[in-house]
Amino acid sequence: MTNHNFNLDIITINKIIEMALLEDVGSGDITTNFLIDGDLKTNAFLKAKENGIIAGLQITEIVFKKLDQDIKWNQNFNDGDQVNAGDILVNFMGSFKAILTGERTALNFLQRMSGIATSTSNFVQAIKHTKAKILDSRKTAPGLRLIDKYAVNIGGAMNHRIGLFDMVLIKDNHIKIAGGITKAVNKIRSKLDSGIKIEVETSTLEEVEEALLSKVDFIMLDNMPIETMKLAVKSINGKALIEASGNVTLERVKEVAESGVDFISVGALTHSVKALDIAQYIGS
Repeated sequence: MTNHNFNLDIITINKIIEMALLEDVGSGDITTNFLIDGDLKTNAFLKAKENGIIAGLQITEIVFKKLDQDIKWNQNFNDGDQVNAGDILVNFMGSFKAILTGERTALNFLQRMSGIATSTSNFVQAIKHTKAKILDSRKTAPGLRLIDKYAVNIGGAMNHRIGLFDMVLIKDNHIKIAGGITKAVNKIRSKLDSGIKIEVETSTLEEVEEALLSKVDFIMLDNMPIETMKLAVKSINGKALIEASGNVTLERVKEVAESGVDFISVGALTHSVKALDIAQYIGS
């Protein structure tokens, strides 16, 4: 598990934005292009319509500047800031055509990312009295993983694997095909480069014990009842780091954290996003 605190890779971000604009604009915004003549300019602003944590302002700016490189952009907030309903996030000025054409794509990014950051912050705040840390998962929108995980980071949580390439996670189907936890760990460890961590998914106390004997780095407690989870934490006793996973809701996360686990992964942060309500308005 890593807390990337990453700056967005601008090359990848540009590719994502260009794909999104191509999807939405295609050969041109016929409505706007037929209604607005010449190089008419306008002022515009983005306003929060509900409280939350803002994320994605840099991406929003890039969207508009892909359509008008001379856009004047003045942010009143930065990613990670708490905003309230009615707050003006950005004032900007530029091509009327660009501002109308880019609106939906820009808001799609900003609303989704801010929704992820807001939900993440709620989970983080719910367990701040414990040692546990919130993690995301790979349950991201295809093609948007970097953006989704950045938003999780902005919300105050840590990132789990970015992809299948940066950590070993032996799950139930891997265990079945290998013939058990011990066989799976030994086979992978014999071929693994040093420095790459190994995590094993477990669902019973017997599987926890087998994972411990295999001396893995992380043990995942998957969909365990709280009382079983507490027994597993006691059995592991610091010999491996512990991740709780499976059906973790905001209502349940506190008792999961209080069981003594080190990490709690929450797939819903990115697979069940509720976008933050943000609107664009034309005029000062």
